[in-house]
Amino acid sequence: MSDVKDPRSALQAIAIFEATKGMAALAGLIGVLDLLHRDVRAVVLTLIGRFGLDPEAHYPSLLLHYADLLPDADVHMLVMLASAYIALRFIEATGLWLGKAWGEYLGALSGGIYIPFEVTHLIHEPSWMNTFIVVLNAAIVGYLAYVLWQRHQQNPQT
Repeated sequence: MSDVKDPRSALQAIAIFEATKGMAALAGLIGVLDLLHRDVRAVVLTLIGRFGLDPEAHYPSLLLHYADLLPDADVHMLVMLASAYIALRFIEATGLWLGKAWGEYLGALSGGIYIPFEVTHLIHEPSWMNTFIVVLNAAIVGYLAYVLWQRHQQNPQT
């Protein structure tokens, strides 16, 4: 079932990954919308204190910076962009799960768009996590391109 001629299980694994990203984005959007009705800075300071982090350290201070920006954010634009991203992830996941060529094209294109930005980020901030993200995304895009190539070899009219 997972050989080259029938890549369904690999495509379904990628579909689950993409759907998980969509769910995470949805949860994040709901969380951000909930924070709009609170003192965001106080919530972030409470979280930083609860985890025993130094507010002056890089990531906690970055979180505080974005907490200060959130109350002035364009909520409609935020919801529209997040909704588009979430919809894209779920549509892509559906196409991949069903083994549709359009899902494979959408996955390769949407994943491929991120690679130059991820590589640039890796160059400026090298880390194992950033390396893992670039390699994982490149592997997924490469695999989807390979599946599309195989599909075209089997049926040149598509």
